[in-house]
Amino acid sequence: MRQALRGLTTRGRAFVAAGITASLCALLLGQKDLLRVGILLAALPVVAALVVGRTRLRLQVRRSLAPDQVPVGAPATVELALSNQGRMPAGLLLLEDRIPYVLGHRPRFVVDRVSPNWRRTVTYTVKSDVRGMFQVGPLMLTVADPFGLVETTRTFTRSQHLLVTPRVYKLPEVRLGADRAGSGENRPRAIASAGEEDATVREYRDGDDLRRVHWRSTARRGELMVRREEQPWQSRCSLFLDARTISHHGHGPSSSLEWAVSAAASIGIDRTRRGYVTTMLGGPTTLNAITRRTSAAVHQPLTEQQLLTECATVEEHKYADLGPLLTVDRHAQEPSLVIAILGACSSEDITALNRWRTSQATGVALVLDAAGWAVGAEPEKAARLTAAADATENELRRNGWRVARVSRGDHLPTVWSGLGLRSGRIA
Repeated sequence: MRQALRGLTTRGRAFVAAGITASLCALLLGQKDLLRVGILLAALPVVAALVVGRTRLRLQVRRSLAPDQVPVGAPATVELALSNQGRMPAGLLLLEDRIPYVLGHRPRFVVDRVSPNWRRTVTYTVKSDVRGMFQVGPLMLTVADPFGLVETTRTFTRSQHLLVTPRVYKLPEVRLGADRAGSGENRPRAIASAGEEDATVREYRDGDDLRRVHWRSTARRGELMVRREEQPWQSRCSLFLDARTISHHGHGPSSSLEWAVSAAASIGIDRTRRGYVTTMLGGPTTLNAITRRTSAAVHQPLTEQQLLTECATVEEHKYADLGPLLTVDRHAQEPSLVIAILGACSSEDITALNRWRTSQATGVALVLDAAGWAVGAEPEKAARLTAAADATENELRRNGWRVARVSRGDHLPTVWSGLGLRSGRIA
């Protein structure tokens, strides 16, 4: 009852105020008819609140989202199956499904009367031009009396998530000179001068079977060592996405960050489909690993679905240097191909990138010229951004990287083909 009284609408409060005023005037003037009118006006919202408060709906909602993963700009359909499991009828109902405004306007449905065993199915469409993980629901139910004097709101607890992935392009086949056949660990197996025993052990990694611990080597080196199983080599790709705020310009779907995220998703999926074991740095998993001071999750190979989820949830961050983001354990992963999607980098960033890339790995860098995305920037600022991108490109080339310069409006497949043309080999 108290909750219903707190749900008085503006009309209900006006009725109560008018009723009290009319009753006081009737008492002062001795008008019995006016007193009856005042009592009626004041009592009507109270009676409505009592009726609404006693309404015991057993409304059941089942939500289905098809599909639950879409690329940016593609629609998804939400279906709500509503049913009244109780025996009590209800009056006017207002149903509103809570969704982020990037998915569209919040859908509202009005139900005039709910009878026992009542069932209804409603559908609506959501679409987003922005990637991300969005919550659809929960459903909010508003019960009102026929006169609109009282409204009470109840919220269901269940909701679903819609994953909006970045746009993925099909890339042409470009030979980068980093292919390795087979599967397994890809580090050279040279026999050390100390004997074969040292060549068949490696440092312990998270998740290794403790039964493989080699105690003699552990005692001699002072760190936990395990026996390495002989396996053939496999192509490995490590992908880095520079999502620092200082590296990007623009806002929304047309920003340089969105171009970089789309490129990361496209390249990662392309490498995975070509047989590479692919990992990604610079995304949410990397930031969580830095916060928790663990790098175990960063080294896990990604499936296409995991890669799409990682790219869909990338956000700009305020790290100033690339060093903490390139947290790669050399003994956990030695990629044959490293690909970096970068903004302008400082000399310390270049040093960190060269340290990340081993001498045996092929290095590929896509350097974004942020000046093209800095719409409305002063000419001096645009010139500084272009000069910084030039310096980054030249320094990476001097260090043996294969570099592609990216400007606003460039098509990723064309940029990717240009990498093959620069090397003189394109499949």
